[in-house]
Amino acid sequence: MSEVFIQDVTVRDGNQSLLATRMQREDIITLVEALDKVGFHSLEVWGGATFDSAFRFLHQSAWENLREIRRAAKHTKLSMLLRGQNVVGYRHYDNDTLERFIRLTLENGIDVIRCFDALNDTNNLKNAFKFVKKHNGHLQGAIAYTVSPVHNNEYYVKLAKEYVDMGADSICIKDMAGICTPQNAYELVSALKDALDVPIDLHTHTTGNATPLVMLQAMKAGVDIVDGCISPFSGGTSHLADETLLEVAKLADREVNIDREALSEVYEIADRLASKYIASGDLRARSLVPNPKILTYQVPGGMLSNLLSQLEGQKQGHRFNEVLQEVPNVRKDMGYPPLVTPLSQMVGTQAVMNVLFGEPYKMVPKEIKDYVQGFYGRSPAEKNPEVVAKILKGVAPKKPTDPDDLPFIYEDEKKKLEKALGREASEEEVVAYILFPQQVESFLTGAWKAEEEAAKAKAEAEEKAKQEKAAVAVAATQAAPASNAESVTLEKVAVMAVAAHLSSGSGAECFEMFLPQGK
Repeated sequence: MSEVFIQDVTVRDGNQSLLATRMQREDIITLVEALDKVGFHSLEVWGGATFDSAFRFLHQSAWENLREIRRAAKHTKLSMLLRGQNVVGYRHYDNDTLERFIRLTLENGIDVIRCFDALNDTNNLKNAFKFVKKHNGHLQGAIAYTVSPVHNNEYYVKLAKEYVDMGADSICIKDMAGICTPQNAYELVSALKDALDVPIDLHTHTTGNATPLVMLQAMKAGVDIVDGCISPFSGGTSHLADETLLEVAKLADREVNIDREALSEVYEIADRLASKYIASGDLRARSLVPNPKILTYQVPGGMLSNLLSQLEGQKQGHRFNEVLQEVPNVRKDMGYPPLVTPLSQMVGTQAVMNVLFGEPYKMVPKEIKDYVQGFYGRSPAEKNPEVVAKILKGVAPKKPTDPDDLPFIYEDEKKKLEKALGREASEEEVVAYILFPQQVESFLTGAWKAEEEAAKAKAEAEEKAKQEKAAVAVAATQAAPASNAESVTLEKVAVMAVAAHLSSGSGAECFEMFLPQGK
């Protein structure tokens, strides 16, 4: 009986998928202290959207969060998710910024850095790979898994071999949308095990509801590591429960060496925390509902739950299925990019715009315009030339800049931040500022407090005005004919829905988009 290892991803991906990365620091530390006693292969605790969300929504230092986690995890390796040249942001950053971030990450306690690129473009990964190895981290090369006419096992094996040649110590099949079928899992893991001598990790979500079978077949094929969450934060758009993985391993005749009693103690803690977040509204029941249609739409869990939330928030929830149906169309037009950050946000946002504005590509965000010009890297397949022409009509052509040619900006950004702070800034602060300038400056200066108070006052005033308007409407005639004003209002609501979706921050669904002037 061969051993299979479990990486628990509750603190990062479970948190991101189900809680829009809103788990509080004290709860994270409580969980990590308990998880550390179980004997997991590793704990994924950082990266992804956690960096952005810490500053933007929780008003905490992401760096301090990491240090606290490291102090809490005395026995277990810690892992993080890095978006290659995008770091933990949503665009390419210069190599100096990238290397500083990776070095600081490893110095502050991360052991394993899982690197991926949304397009599986090795040119966007080469520098991240180099810097992880230079600073003595474990480099895990992650394949962004998707299904399309151009993505097959031959493609993935070739890509994994390139990763190993570039220094990868292990390979992750990163099935961010949960679309890998049991048969595909068996065949792909088998192919990778035959071709490579490094450990293979399977990361997949439970959105499609076939994950126990997927993991069973992967274990039978010889997968070395599987990702899971403690059960109160599992299921739906999250991951298979750690407890279920133990049972699956038995069926696959694989051994798992962990402390069951310690795992039970983690469950009790997590169960209390889940109840807390259900009560607060951060853990929404809808996020726990399986959606087998994901096999068609391929929308990742974090994006799925966030998109629904934002549409509902703008009273457009009834159009959710329309948006999902539009996603594959946009994806095909864009050359079949894997739906993972930032491409998932970009494709999803374009689908929202196509539906709400009643015409494909009537409104196009800046990021999509940049993407079709090659600013995010090489698309897996050719983009729809007619759509590209429509998108770029009237847009001045720009030549993409290779990541290696991006100018170093650290010193200039340091001066800007120090001027705002009125003091010397640390390297950690400057790097964070480069990635998220507005959010980090607001956090470091304390301006977020006034901003929140102003936002609360505005919301209360708007709600009062809405109630007063509703009272007037009730008193008015119910037979008044519809006017053009209604369509204008609907357009405004649509824009609000798009804007809210783009700025929400769930799982990284929070990068800046730009609406047309006047909208």
